[in-house]
Amino acid sequence: MRTVIDLPDEQIEPLKDLASALNISRAELIRRAVADYLSRFEPPTDDTAFGIWKQHDEDGLAYQARMRSEWDR
Repeated sequence: MRTVIDLPDEQIEPLKDLASALNISRAELIRRAVADYLSRFEPPTDDTAFGIWKQHDEDGLAYQARMRSEWDR
């Protein structure tokens, strides 16, 4: 899919130089940069919150009730 983006002038020459040094097109360089960015900021696919309470000695529901009891004071 073709996408048009606007880049500041000060980014164009460094992109051109890097693409040339890597012997790839500027478009390929940008595709790789976007792929790298997306892989670093991809949301986790698993349930990372599952089991995070297991290191606590207190039952989760008891803790919740204790915390909420402070609202009544």
